[in-house]
Amino acid sequence: MPLFSLAGKTAIVCGAGQGIGLAVAKALAEAEAEDIERIYKVKCRAYKVDVTSYKEVDETMAKAIRDLNGRLDVFVANSGVSWGDEAFIDSDIGRYHDLVKISTDGVIYCAHAAGKHFRRQKQEGTTIDGSKLDNFESGSFIATASMSGHIVNIPRRQAVYNASKATLIHMCKYPDDVSSASLTNGVSPGFINTGISGPIAEEIMSAIMDKVPMGRFGETVELKGVYLFLASDASTYVTGTDILVDGGYTAP
Repeated sequence: MPLFSLAGKTAIVCGAGQGIGLAVAKALAEAEAEDIERIYKVKCRAYKVDVTSYKEVDETMAKAIRDLNGRLDVFVANSGVSWGDEAFIDSDIGRYHDLVKISTDGVIYCAHAAGKHFRRQKQEGTTIDGSKLDNFESGSFIATASMSGHIVNIPRRQAVYNASKATLIHMCKYPDDVSSASLTNGVSPGFINTGISGPIAEEIMSAIMDKVPMGRFGETVELKGVYLFLASDASTYVTGTDILVDGGYTAP
């Protein structure tokens, strides 16, 4: 469907090595955004980047854009780590710093770096190397937040994680602060089978299942549609919002 096509566009997915990020990368590749290259026959590159370093984020993003077609159309900020079920007061303060550096600072660094490219493309109409840029109305910045940014999420003991995701949700609700040249939205998954959370105690799992109307965890493939929607021309009037994909967990 042309409305959902990303043909000729450049999309960058940060945190695409596994789980949600890998599913998103596959979804964008299926829509022809520039092991994805072999399977989907689109130009694809992988880069290693430390998202806790703004300098590295900025430089790697610029390199990726140059290596592809000189433009940036879609950026998905998906880097993040989980907290587990240890009470904050019982944890080492270093765990807090590590989580915030990756899950919050890393996404904000990506938003800042991507926003500069979106703004240049919109205002100057040029690629990263100064060539004339055609067919660019606005970029799309998508942050992976969490339903835990909307709720306390009892019985999980993860106040710090919840706060970090709430930060991203509110950042996306003020799109001009990220870039006046991009649509800015968040996606808040519920419990998804990714392995990132590690084993969950039986009593906690039972409490979780009681709160999910669909009675199961989601699969990463079930997130592909919403990311593609936000990345494509199907969502050109959607910005400053956050879409929950949680099997109804937050509905009651």
